[in-house]
Amino acid sequence: MSRLHQSIQAYARQLGFDRVGVTPAAPPAEHLQAYREWLARGDHGEMGYMARPDRVARREDPALVLPGVRSVVCVASSYAPAALPETAGDQPRGRISCYAWGEDYHDWMLPRMEELAARIVEEAGGTARYRAYVDTGPVLERAFASRAGLGFIGKNNCLVHPRRGSWLFLGVILTDAALPPTGPPLPARCGRCTRCVDACPTGALAAPYRLDARRCISYLTIELKGPIPRALRPLLGDRIYGCDACQEACPWQRFASPTAVAAFRAPSPERARPALFELMALDEEGFQRRFRGSPIQRLQRGRLLRNVAVALGNSGDRRATPVLAAALADPDPLVRGHAAWALGRLAGPAARAALQAARERETEPLVRQELAAALAEVGDR
Repeated sequence: MSRLHQSIQAYARQLGFDRVGVTPAAPPAEHLQAYREWLARGDHGEMGYMARPDRVARREDPALVLPGVRSVVCVASSYAPAALPETAGDQPRGRISCYAWGEDYHDWMLPRMEELAARIVEEAGGTARYRAYVDTGPVLERAFASRAGLGFIGKNNCLVHPRRGSWLFLGVILTDAALPPTGPPLPARCGRCTRCVDACPTGALAAPYRLDARRCISYLTIELKGPIPRALRPLLGDRIYGCDACQEACPWQRFASPTAVAAFRAPSPERARPALFELMALDEEGFQRRFRGSPIQRLQRGRLLRNVAVALGNSGDRRATPVLAAALADPDPLVRGHAAWALGRLAGPAARAALQAARERETEPLVRQELAAALAEVGDR
């Protein structure tokens, strides 16, 4: 290991990163090919930014992001969760992906990456240029991180480290400094295991290493801006923000220790398993107050309550009927439509009455469709 890399690694660890590596700036050919095939199949769904020609070109050639780029510094921070105590009460609760239990990881990682980049510039003679990204730039982060020796890409498409599992936030620093590469890449260690593929609730892992985002619960609850397809709603269960199923099933997670970063930990069990009645009643001010500084804040209220309504419909708990009936008057049609679907699932005289009343006043065509479908499902139940 060169003195320069020793210095970078030591400073990265001082800043709180768990892993750091360096790799040449040319993306690995096999990962580029997989990316092109993913787009060609339409597996990116409505994430149009992934398929924009200018973004595709930048992922294929990082020099379009930073002219003269020669090296990519990759960092990883573990957000491995600790076991949480049971939540009190008996009302239905939602499930939130553990990466969102704490503070927004962008706010923690990016300032530290800027500090690390400044040290690299200093070590490289003071003239180097750089760009730092935490999953916001047109960069194939996992491909670079894998080649830099930070882990291998598993069949669930996550970067997996044998001693840290896949609970990893990744960041990359592109620089025109010529840094000695690390590695070699870790060999893939999934073997014949398909636990992640088998665990996916919606079949989004259509095959090992192939993720169809259009069926992925993380995509459906976070990236998708419109209605969740009706056929997939029952498969979401109680998940209201993201999904950890394919990661929880991975045998390598048993070696991961809980994160040492306090900002990534759940401040209370409520952050991980919130009470759904309370969430469904949030107005805009309440939503902003509750989720300020969390990744969930970027989701916006309407999409979160859309997800909460689906979870309440899946709960089978008719105590949710009043709060869902109130949501039929929500200012956001996305919330009204999914509340209607949920009431159709719960059924009962109170649900039917609320749906009929809403149909008389509703003018939004998509919501009217949801109301009609819900009333047909309720029938005489």
